[in-house]
Amino acid sequence: MPGGKPENIRLENEREAEQRRLVEAAQQDRAHFVEVYEEYFDLVYAYVARRTRSRDDAEDMTAEVFRKALENLSRFKWTGAPFGAWLLRIASNLIADRGKRAAREGVSSPRVTSAAQTQQSLVEDAERSARLFRFVDDLVDDQRRVVMMRFAEEKSIRVIAGELGRSEGAVKQLQFRALENLRKKISPQKTQRKN
Repeated sequence: MPGGKPENIRLENEREAEQRRLVEAAQQDRAHFVEVYEEYFDLVYAYVARRTRSRDDAEDMTAEVFRKALENLSRFKWTGAPFGAWLLRIASNLIADRGKRAAREGVSSPRVTSAAQTQQSLVEDAERSARLFRFVDDLVDDQRRVVMMRFAEEKSIRVIAGELGRSEGAVKQLQFRALENLRKKISPQKTQRKN
């Protein structure tokens, strides 16, 4: 990472060391795989969800990725690529296999990523999505619920208001505040320059 700030490089090295520790612990004792799962779930789910047609498919395929990863964990070797890239390769293979099977059977298949997109860009996209999921998780409870209902569950403002026992105006205000908070977290430099 030439030109990177020393503190960013140090943080990245610490993060990489922690991830390596998690994986090696799970290789020694499968009971530690739960920590690997928790660390990488958002990354894998975001990757799979962007490439499948339904939430159920994304959940099923994410579970299958971690099942295969646990099954093959003893064979994983550090090659310089992040462990997350190995998980995404498993996910990519599952998506491709499912697409081929669906084509043979003549049923609708998951979207398949174009071959031109590099593995690195796939990892970066999934990491951005995972970071966004963490930011949403950090919102106050009411804002998080509105964001999840509105964007993940695709419910209307009216339906959300009914389910939460709030006015439509209150739900719109919660949504506005949540999106503002997310915007500040996603691009803090832009927010700071305006002030």
